Amino acid sequence: MPMPEELSPAQYDQLLNQARVPEHSIHYMKAVSGGRPFLLDDYLFLHADDWLLAVGYALRDGVDSSEAFDQALQVARRATGAVNCWAVCPELPERLRLYRINQDRYYVLPSTAKVPSRLSRLADKAAARLTVNQGTTFTGAHRRLWAEFTGRVALPSNVRELYARTESALPQCPDLFLLNAWDDQGNLAACLLLDTAPRPFLSYLLGAHSRHNHTPYASDLLFREMIRIARETGKEYLHLGLGVNPGIRRFKEKWGASPTTAFEMAEWNEPPDFRDDLGDLVRTVVYMPHVQMTREQYWDSLPPQRPYRLIWELEKNGRTSWIGGTAHFFCCSFESSMRRLFEKVDTVIFEGPLDQASLDHVARIGQTPDRDSPRLMDALTAEDVRKLERAVNGPRGFWARLLGTEHPHPADVRHYLTGTRHWYAFFSLWTHFLRRHDWNFSVDLEAWHLAQEMGKEVRGMETIDEQIETLESVPVDRIARFFRQCGLWKGFIRRNMRAYLKGDLDAMMGTSAEFPSRTDLVIDRRDALFLERMLPRISTGRCAVFVGSAHMFNLQKMLADAGFTVRKLRKI
Repeated sequence: MPMPEELSPAQYDQLLNQARVPEHSIHYMKAVSGGRPFLLDDYLFLHADDWLLAVGYALRDGVDSSEAFDQALQVARRATGAVNCWAVCPELPERLRLYRINQDRYYVLPSTAKVPSRLSRLADKAAARLTVNQGTTFTGAHRRLWAEFTGRVALPSNVRELYARTESALPQCPDLFLLNAWDDQGNLAACLLLDTAPRPFLSYLLGAHSRHNHTPYASDLLFREMIRIARETGKEYLHLGLGVNPGIRRFKEKWGASPTTAFEMAEWNEPPDFRDDLGDLVRTVVYMPHVQMTREQYWDSLPPQRPYRLIWELEKNGRTSWIGGTAHFFCCSFESSMRRLFEKVDTVIFEGPLDQASLDHVARIGQTPDRDSPRLMDALTAEDVRKLERAVNGPRGFWARLLGTEHPHPADVRHYLTGTRHWYAFFSLWTHFLRRHDWNFSVDLEAWHLAQEMGKEVRGMETIDEQIETLESVPVDRIARFFRQCGLWKGFIRRNMRAYLKGDLDAMMGTSAEFPSRTDLVIDRRDALFLERMLPRISTGRCAVFVGSAHMFNLQKMLADAGFTVRKLRKI
């Protein structure tokens, strides 16, 4: 199915002339989403990478139909191959009601509505102390006001994201501007973000007022000014957006606004199916006519990038955070999913520090055991060691060299067993085995570096000393038993990989329970500590936490007991 064409100039005009909701303001939607817009039937869609946003308000007023919208949506989904999908519409199609994440109503105010005399008097009082102007430059004062407001008020994550993208959207939208109220000290007391692009209405998008630079009735002053601008620019009405919460609804209603069009929002994932695979394969063949590929070869040719599915959403008091189960070693990258997640957060928390200096410090301790430190060699027989060398390094000798299967850099198994701390020997030899089977990624290290790259606040819950104490507690006999089972390791990692990629925590228990570090001390006792140290951050929202996957068995219940709504996501 061909990709729908991008909007023509005539369609841009059509959208702005027939706009019914703020989401029809196409320049603003492009700027904040980064998506490519297109029209199917009467509906607007935006798409990029593997996501799709559907606006289910038909351009021809009065003909909203959830069935017609769903037909257009399914065509758009198939054409784009999108996996991560959102829809906003007056009434969700029946198949999507399970995925509803918001339900509200739009508030509108006729531009001819009389300003209540009491509010006009309050606005006059503010006008005596404030200077109002319009601008399109997002200054440091605006950043401080936005940060103060979003840090003080509980907002849905999608609304919070709109605040975060204001600065980048302003230069891209010719009809977008800031309505500012400045005090006589040059402080920004209040500000509204307004959009006059939709021809029938002026759209009130965002607003904030300061408590640090408080001037009474500053918001009322800006509201009255906004009504004046709507009248002067010939707008029929002001679109005030959603009710959001009781406080915002009361503010809108006191100016005479009333709830009108219904709003529902859904978020869901469309799993790729065989038809998608076949479609991709056909497209590949079309564009690579001289290359014959099987379906398996096609998938093998793709980068080892997979959706991240071992993730839970945490919500409390209207604030949202996320917690994910990690793996120290894995065979795939989850960078795309992590990037999507980190765009929603300010802080990313890990079990402990993962910077290079900390890792080097742990390695130095592991390589320099005390005289009394236990040695794994003492717990293994000569036959155990030979089997372990074979598992870790693979086949060696004349025939292995002849067949090209001999690993060029074998691990010195006996050195690790006799000359390093038992936990260091375990992680070193296990890592060597995994790398020999192309497990070259680390979920937590990838997340750590990506969070740093994206400028997030990155924290560890434990110190290096606490982590070393935990590692020292791993029983030598558990590691020795795991080493004796090295003939089963290939099966372990195959089952672990399948369960992890599905996000199936219960299935992972069957593949990781034998793991040496899955002890009561390493898992259960640290869960309480992790909960205590993550609570201040996840309670404020916009935080992502990464812990070893095994911790999620207990932490799901502990977080629910702490008052969070814990929801397993199909993927991020």
